[in-house]
Amino acid sequence: MKLQQRKELLVQLGTYMQGKNQAWIEVKHRAYLENNWFIPEFIEIAVNNIVTSFLQPSQLETLVKTYSIPEENSAPQMVGIVMAGNIPLVGFHDLLCVFLTGHFAKIKASSKDQVLITHLVEQMISWQPASQKYFTFSGMLKDCDAYIATGSNNSSRYFEYYFNKYPHIIRKNKSSVAILNGNESTADLEGLADDAYQFFGLGCRNVTKIFVPREYDFQPLLLAFKKYDHLADYHKYRNNYDYNLAIYMLNNRYYMTNGSILLVEDASITSPISQLNFEYYTNEAEVRARLLNNDSVQCVVGKNNIPFGNAQCPSITDFADGIDTINFLMQLSENNYKPTVNEVRRP
Repeated sequence: MKLQQRKELLVQLGTYMQGKNQAWIEVKHRAYLENNWFIPEFIEIAVNNIVTSFLQPSQLETLVKTYSIPEENSAPQMVGIVMAGNIPLVGFHDLLCVFLTGHFAKIKASSKDQVLITHLVEQMISWQPASQKYFTFSGMLKDCDAYIATGSNNSSRYFEYYFNKYPHIIRKNKSSVAILNGNESTADLEGLADDAYQFFGLGCRNVTKIFVPREYDFQPLLLAFKKYDHLADYHKYRNNYDYNLAIYMLNNRYYMTNGSILLVEDASITSPISQLNFEYYTNEAEVRARLLNNDSVQCVVGKNNIPFGNAQCPSITDFADGIDTINFLMQLSENNYKPTVNEVRRP
């Protein structure tokens, strides 16, 4: 397939994903039945973010022009993709990059997120049979020329062991943070609620910790966060909330809550489901300096950073972990790929 054909197929996929095709509706429902963390509300958010940020003609053309992607890949490689399953279609961007650059994708979908990605690939093949050679699903990723793998800190050790002799990108656990100054508007705080609550906080771009100045008034934040009170009705989330609440009560540890999330002073960047950590600061510049050297931080939300409410809306060129996936794939074709320091991570 020519580059133009691949672009057109991706645009067609975006149109389909925003449509009301009965098969697509049923697939989204089945995805929820197989993984109750994928509630319909969050599946729709994930789908909409992909369509609006990745699958518009102008965005695809931006990638093509920025990287001078050729009309034909003269040396296509088999790229194994190990997809995570923490949020719906979290591995879609990797698949898009591999397909757009003309490589072949061998996909190991997560058991938590098989339904959606499999259906979308099947749709593309049904519209354009010539695309079939670009996609293979497999439980084991053998005989690949390169690998892109996303998983936990523990699984990344195995990825390093098995994929170390091949060109690779390996991603570990990450979380995101927000820096508040106390002058945020109600709209800002409601946007922060999106960043913290969407996908139940399971995404690497979810805000799991906030930095606030001394004497910060939490009441406006807790009030704005009531936007997501309905999540307390979902049993899986509620079970986590009730468990964490009980632990803090039994240990007489200070916490704040609005009935759907716990605010706890904690130095850790990551937090359990239903909890948002916070830390006081006296010097914002020092906080920013600390975060620059923290490998566990995916992105920073706040003034002069990612705007509140946009953490889950990366652009097509916002590459996970700051590792340029398109550049990695383009160098594969040229047979001169040399991993950067960020891309080689020892266990």
